[in-house]
Amino acid sequence: MTTYDFTLSDIIPASPQDIYDAWLSTEGHTAMTGGEAHTNADVGGVFDAWGGYINGVNLELEPGRRILQTWRTTNFEEGQEDSQIEVLLEPADGGTKLTLHHRNVPTDHPGYEDGGWKKSYFDPMKAHFGG
Repeated sequence: MTTYDFTLSDIIPASPQDIYDAWLSTEGHTAMTGGEAHTNADVGGVFDAWGGYINGVNLELEPGRRILQTWRTTNFEEGQEDSQIEVLLEPADGGTKLTLHHRNVPTDHPGYEDGGWKKSYFDPMKAHFGG
């Protein structure tokens, strides 16, 4: 199975620390995306999001700056290697510049890049934090 990498970024109207804390909190992740999540803020800790559609493990955490996680959805085939997301948080005018690097994405899963992240994360996060 071939894979590809992509990068997306957007401005979220919140501080880097607020986004970081919400991403790694069950209540915060659920509130900012609108999809049920179970998370934790420990390296090696497991998480799921969007009612179990997404699951993974926290690989590296730099509070208020960076989150590195394995990431797979129920659409991945058995035996298919996990993808990885790196979330970078930088202060910016209007809040935080969130840069997302999604690596090792199966080539037959273009929806994550083509609107999936925007619809399921960036847009709901803007509404939640800007609301």
